[in-house]
Amino acid sequence: MASLNNFFSFDSDLDVNRRRVSAISSSPPLLASSIFRKSFTFSPRTFSPRVYSIASDSALPIFDYTYEDKFAEHFYDSFLLEQDFGLLSPGSEDTPTINHTPPLNLYNPPYFNENPLRANPPTTYPSPTMTSAKDIKPRIAGPARTVSNSLSLSTSPTFAFHSPPGGSRGSFSGGYPGVSGASFSGSVSGAAKQLKPFDTKDIKVLLLENVNLAGVEILKNQGYQVEFLKSSLPEDELIEKIRDVHVIGIRSKTKLTERVLSYAKHLIVIGCFCIGTNQVDLQFAASQGIAVFNSPFSNSRSVAELTIGEIIALARQLGDRSNELHNGTWNKVSKGCWEIRGKTLGIVGYGHIGSQLSVLAESMGMSIIYYDILNLMSLGTARQVPTLDDLLAGADFISLHVPETPETKNMIDAKQLEQMKDGSYLLNNSRGSVVNIPALIHAIKSGKIAGAALDVYPNEPAGNGDYFTNDLNPWTDDLQNLKNIILTPHIGGSTEEAQSAIGVEVSQSLVRYVNEGTTLGAVNMPEVNLRSLTLDEPNHVRVIYIHKNVPGVLGRVNAILGDHNVDKQMTDSRGEVAYLMADISDVKEAEIKHLWQSLEDLSSRIRTRVLY
Repeated sequence: MASLNNFFSFDSDLDVNRRRVSAISSSPPLLASSIFRKSFTFSPRTFSPRVYSIASDSALPIFDYTYEDKFAEHFYDSFLLEQDFGLLSPGSEDTPTINHTPPLNLYNPPYFNENPLRANPPTTYPSPTMTSAKDIKPRIAGPARTVSNSLSLSTSPTFAFHSPPGGSRGSFSGGYPGVSGASFSGSVSGAAKQLKPFDTKDIKVLLLENVNLAGVEILKNQGYQVEFLKSSLPEDELIEKIRDVHVIGIRSKTKLTERVLSYAKHLIVIGCFCIGTNQVDLQFAASQGIAVFNSPFSNSRSVAELTIGEIIALARQLGDRSNELHNGTWNKVSKGCWEIRGKTLGIVGYGHIGSQLSVLAESMGMSIIYYDILNLMSLGTARQVPTLDDLLAGADFISLHVPETPETKNMIDAKQLEQMKDGSYLLNNSRGSVVNIPALIHAIKSGKIAGAALDVYPNEPAGNGDYFTNDLNPWTDDLQNLKNIILTPHIGGSTEEAQSAIGVEVSQSLVRYVNEGTTLGAVNMPEVNLRSLTLDEPNHVRVIYIHKNVPGVLGRVNAILGDHNVDKQMTDSRGEVAYLMADISDVKEAEIKHLWQSLEDLSSRIRTRVLY
C-alpha cells in the first residue's frame, strides 16, 4: 500500500487486495479492523514530526470510522511497514522515508453491536502542524471571459446573432415571455457591420399556426414587417398571402407544395417551427433558391417525456380506469396491469428523441434495445439489434421515432404486428404514415396487442375543433372505441419549454440567413458560412450567388468579381444546387447595381443577393 496518508476504504462486498509482509508477524496482529455491512472508512490524520516505536505506550487514534450498528465480521491483517515501521511517503513505492503519520498501534476490535470509538477512546496526542496558506498565482493577462446566450430553456448549439437595423452589430438583447436578459454574442474583433438586402422591399414576414411569441419578438426586433396568424390557411388563401412575403414561418399543418411555392416570387427562406420538414417540397424550394430551416433538437425532451408517460399509462391501463371513473364506475383491478421495471423497450430510430428516451427508460429499470439504419453508439446499457424483426420479437413496448420517407411508410403493418410479442404495446410519436392503423385496430381487437398510444395520424385537422371524425379518416370510430388506447392530438412537442426553444432557434436561423446569407442548419441547401463583416470594412460587399451545379460557373463569377479584391469566398453544392458566398472590398455604392445585374445575367443563376 503506497501510503496511509492517502484516504482509502474497504467495502464488505468487495475482495480487497492487500500487500502483506510475511516477515512481520505478531500476535495479536498489528491491526485488527472491522468490516461492516456497507463500508469501513479510514481517514488517516497527520501529526507533528516525531519518531514513534511500535511498542509505544501512547495509544494514538489515527483513524476516523464510518460505523453501522452491526458488522459482518472481524478482519485481521498486517499492513506493509517499511524499514523499522517507517511509512512510505505518498507517490513513492521504493524509497522509504519517515513521514508525519505514526506507525499503527494496536487496535482492539469492538464487541458485537458496539461502537468502535467507545472500545478505543481517543487519547491526548500532539497538535497537528498546519501548513500556511499560499496565494494562487493570477491568470496570465488576456481577454476577459464572458458567458453569453444564457437562456433558461434547452436549444441546440447556436452561432452569432445580430442586432436589428440601427443597433450595434454583433449583439442582440431582447425581451419575450419566459426569457429575461437574453444575450447573444457575435463578432470577436470590431463591431459587426449591419448588412442591408439590396434591391428589395422591406422584409415582410408571414407567421402561421400560432408560432411561439419568443420567435415573433426576435423577428419584430429586427425591424421586419411581421404578420402573425394563429392558424394555417387553405391553399388558395395561402397563395394570395405568400405572393409578397420574403420569409414564411410554419409548423406541421401548412403545406408548402410546388404549386404554392411557384407563386412566391419574393420568398427567400422558410422556417419550420418544428422538427419535421415533410410539409415542404424541399427539392422545389432549393431549385427556386429558397432555403428551409427547422428545429431538429429543441422538442426532443418533451417527446421523450410524453413517451415515458404513455408507457406507464398503458402498462397500468390508466386511460380506461380514468374514463370509467369519469362515468361513475369504480373498477379496481390488477389483472393485465404491470410495472415497467424489468420490461424491454424497443426503440425504432435512435436519433435525438430515441436516444433521450433510452436514457429515461433505463433509469426506470427497463432494458433497452434499438434498431436504426445507421450504426450508432449506445447510451447506457442499450443494445442495437441488427434488424427490425429482431426488435419486434424481443420488446415488450415498441416506440417509433423515425421520419416520414418512402421507406418508413407503413413500416408497421399487419406482418410486423404479428411478429410482436403477445400482449405487447405499440407507441407512435413520429409520423402518421408509419403505422397501418386499420391493421393495428385488428391486432388490438384480436388480443395480439395489449394497448397502443398514437400522437400522429395520416390525416390531421388543420385547426382545433371537433374535426377528428370518420370524415377525416374512415377508421376513426373504430379506433376511438378500443380499450387501452391513448389518442393525443399531435402534442409530442407541445410544451412551453419546447415551443419557446423552437421559436428562438428557428428565428435565429431566419435572421442569420436574411441579414448575412448564412445557411448553417439549412435542410435543403449546402451549408456555407463566412465570418461577419465589421464596421472597419466600410466598402465591403457580400455577394450570394445560388446557381445550378454545372461546370464553369466559378470562373464566370470570379471574372465578374475580378475588378475588386475578393477577401474571402466559400462555395459548396448539394445535388443540383450550388451556393457561393464572397466578401469583396473596394466597392463603390454606384457599382453595386451593375455587379448584381452582371450575376443575374448568367445562365446558371437561380438567385442573386448582394448585401452591403
